[in-house]
Amino acid sequence: MALSLKRRAEKPAPDSMTLVEHLTELRRRLLISVTAFLVMAVVAFLAYNWILAALKHPYCEVVPPQHCKFYVTGPLDGLALRIKIAAYGGIFLASPIWLWELWRFITPGLNPKEKRYAVPFIVATIGLFTLGAAVAFLIFPHALQWLDSIGGPSLQQILDPLKYLSLITLLMVAFGVTFEFPVLLVSLELAGVLSPQQLGSWRRWAIVGIVVLAGVITPSSDPFSMLAMAIPLYVFYELSIVIGKLLRRSPG
Repeated sequence: MALSLKRRAEKPAPDSMTLVEHLTELRRRLLISVTAFLVMAVVAFLAYNWILAALKHPYCEVVPPQHCKFYVTGPLDGLALRIKIAAYGGIFLASPIWLWELWRFITPGLNPKEKRYAVPFIVATIGLFTLGAAVAFLIFPHALQWLDSIGGPSLQQILDPLKYLSLITLLMVAFGVTFEFPVLLVSLELAGVLSPQQLGSWRRWAIVGIVVLAGVITPSSDPFSMLAMAIPLYVFYELSIVIGKLLRRSPG
């Protein structure tokens, strides 16, 4: 009797699951992801002062300490800023849980070879996005200095925290997403769409395309951010060629 109950409780194999069972599984994963976002958003809401101080650090590096302040022009701006930080913080803190739930949902349908590559790709995706966001955060003081100097000495900046938060967040996301470049190239190499030889022959055009892409995508449009994006992207391009050659030599 106990054995029969245990067998009934076992999860059906992916190939034997019906459409309704797949949708039920998807709903459960989405519910966990939404709950994780709400919980992490509450955590970010409570840690608002610490998060704002951390995000304000690049600005405080380029102005005298007594001028390191934000100014609001409306009574609801403070609340809007806290809600926005809570939302961004919830997304950032919940993202590992989202990736885990996505992994758990798609894993049963992968073959052993795909599973072997999936974990390194997920780790690389998280690591490269974090690296890109960190690079954007570190070069942001130089971007602010350039943006301040380009307007001339007759301008006095009074920063709106909402606009500042939007700019630094957009810059970190832009760097994080573009730093996924090698993951995309290696994926195309594994799928047989591209080869290391093709990438090597396109090297000159790749340099031009990377520089243009960095100039278009960089939200602050300053030369420091453009170089900080373009140089790693070209290094990633060359690294993708090397990884593609190594993967082709390794046994399937």
